[in-house]
Amino acid sequence: MDNFTYHNPTRLIFGQGQLESLKEEIPADARRVLLIYGGGSIKRNGLYDQVVSLLQQTGKEVYELAGVEPNPRLSTVHRGVQLCRDHQIDFLLAVGGGSVIDCTKAIAVGAFYDGDVWEIIAKRDVASGALPFGTVLTLAATGSEMNPGSVITNWEAQEKLGWGSPFTYPRFSILDPAHTLTVPRDQTVYGAVDIMSHALEQYFHRSPNTPLVERFTESILTTVIETTPKLVDDLENLELRETILYAGTMALNGTLSMGTRGDWSTHRIEHAVSAVYDIPHGGGLAILFPQWIRHTALHDPSKAKQLAVNVFGVDPSGKTDHAVAAEGVERLRAFWDSLGAPNRLADYDIDDSQLERMVDQTMLGAESFGRYQTLTREDVTAILRASL
Repeated sequence: MDNFTYHNPTRLIFGQGQLESLKEEIPADARRVLLIYGGGSIKRNGLYDQVVSLLQQTGKEVYELAGVEPNPRLSTVHRGVQLCRDHQIDFLLAVGGGSVIDCTKAIAVGAFYDGDVWEIIAKRDVASGALPFGTVLTLAATGSEMNPGSVITNWEAQEKLGWGSPFTYPRFSILDPAHTLTVPRDQTVYGAVDIMSHALEQYFHRSPNTPLVERFTESILTTVIETTPKLVDDLENLELRETILYAGTMALNGTLSMGTRGDWSTHRIEHAVSAVYDIPHGGGLAILFPQWIRHTALHDPSKAKQLAVNVFGVDPSGKTDHAVAAEGVERLRAFWDSLGAPNRLADYDIDDSQLERMVDQTMLGAESFGRYQTLTREDVTAILRASL
């Protein structure tokens, strides 16, 4: 194992009926709260009214930022920062999925920063502080409710960048599976793909002697594989929602990266694709991840073989490592296909006309990247071409 220090300050409040704890979790001296949410589903399912009522019961002044995009945009972050400054906001409350939480993290840092928060997101400067914030999660997917990471799209520059700061852990996150019951089928599928992709990114690493954390990862993958087909056929099943919700948090709260350094190349490529085409993140990952595994396994099939045997039940008897790895990729692809996930960029009407632009946005001036296996511009081009 690599040396590591683990610290996660987020207070996780999990289970049915936990929304009431919102009254105790927001500090008493936080008088002005900015409520941040997305496209309005929380109004249709009644969660908005519940949250506002609880805030008002504790004497909070409630301001709102609505309309956070599925790939949250820098322009929306700027609007939130300005609201914080105009109204002297004390506390931020994200009610929604990972995109809303990611946007909230950027607003929290931007409200403390004299310049354009994009300087921090682009890693040209570092955060010196942030407004405190909490979350009420409504979608199992990104794990943003219990980590410091965030992904923001600068649409004008066609850049989508992941970033994080020690100041961007939520103070608390309330996870009630009942709040996910109205998530439609396609978003449920995208969420499952995202959860699996987070686990896979951390599974592919070069750190030695990590049997326990790899079994943690395999258990999350197998749990999602067992649960999701049942869930998409029974979307209002509270127990299945509960299982997937917990899996999403555990896949990216630091547990699976103890003593390891995951790869994250597929996320980098997907960010470039959706920066140019604004496609759903989970959909992009469903297309790209099998191609990344297939491409890297040509050079070293060892980890892909381990995944094939331990997670997808491939029998390695009498087969080469490359053959076992290839069969595992096919089973991953078949599983996501069975859920209705996209499997080609053509499913989003993406052809090769912007291929060089997507490669440019992936490389961002670097000659290579990737921890498990180094990718060059030629590798990225090959993966994207295979995904068309």
